[in-house]
Amino acid sequence: MHGNRVALGAAATLLGVVLWAVPGAVTSAAVGRVVADPSGSAAQPVNPSALPLGDGRLSTSPKVGYLDSCQTSFPSTGGAQVVGPWINTAAKTWNSTAKVKVEGTVSWPNASFSVTRSGGKRVIKTNDLPNHPTGVFPVSSSDPAAAYDLNPNRIAAQSITWTLPANPSAASKPSCLSGGAIGVLTDGAMLYDALDGEGRDAVAHEILDSCDGHPDQSDTYHHHDVPSCILDAATGRSTLVGYAKDGYGIYVERDADGTLLTNASLDACHGRTTSVTWNGKKKVLYHYDATLEYPYTVGCYHGTPITTAQGGGGSAKNAGLGGPPGGGPGGPPGAP
Repeated sequence: MHGNRVALGAAATLLGVVLWAVPGAVTSAAVGRVVADPSGSAAQPVNPSALPLGDGRLSTSPKVGYLDSCQTSFPSTGGAQVVGPWINTAAKTWNSTAKVKVEGTVSWPNASFSVTRSGGKRVIKTNDLPNHPTGVFPVSSSDPAAAYDLNPNRIAAQSITWTLPANPSAASKPSCLSGGAIGVLTDGAMLYDALDGEGRDAVAHEILDSCDGHPDQSDTYHHHDVPSCILDAATGRSTLVGYAKDGYGIYVERDADGTLLTNASLDACHGRTTSVTWNGKKKVLYHYDATLEYPYTVGCYHGTPITTAQGGGGSAKNAGLGGPPGGGPGGPPGAP
């Protein structure tokens, strides 16, 4: 999302910790309900060349494979200006292997984030600069990506602190996603929901960099899913890759054959209850799961989300906090 959609959440980042556990299979679509699959059958993988397009898959209540959005109307601008040829609108699929990426390699040596846990609280502090290179933003007119998504925004350091419950509990009922940040990932960048500024499938439509990120109008770098650079590194059965805004963990889980989970294994909030490593111990608890299918990470909040400031939490782009040497935040060295 980089256009007119209101970002109602702030964000943070967390310590990049890789934790392992062996989850059980879940077949229920009910929110938070656990139904063990004694056969332990492998998940049926989805085809990256024909992923289901999330356009129109909005709901006003929890529903598997949908995003429960608090916002129900969207402007006609605010995302990519052209539908790319990797999107098959007739078949309602998109080809992730053919999608254009934003060019460039910009490092962020001043990236900073931390996670501390004290009592019942987990405190996350970040400047939202990722621990990996990004593309060059604003997108250059000479970049092939500009033909589809001429993102005019820059990447700037933020100043964000989130205090989450260390042991979250289920709310009386799930709640909708209000836009903007819904969580944080282990690369130090924030996680937004699966929608672009026009209410479409952001992962399919918006042109992202090599680690599937881009900045919005507050110059806040973010992802709309768990990006390939994190998915590829999460090779175990269960890997913690982030925290949602309600305090629950976001995991990459794979079956015994190494296949990533699909929506068929998850509930309406895009999660399930299995044994994972949490706070340094194996526990059976609810968590969200990353998939290649829309809505990718969180479909609704299982717990109670914290209240945060609007947007990315405040820009520090003019304070010399983290821009590449010799250049402005998000630009190549020597950029104005």
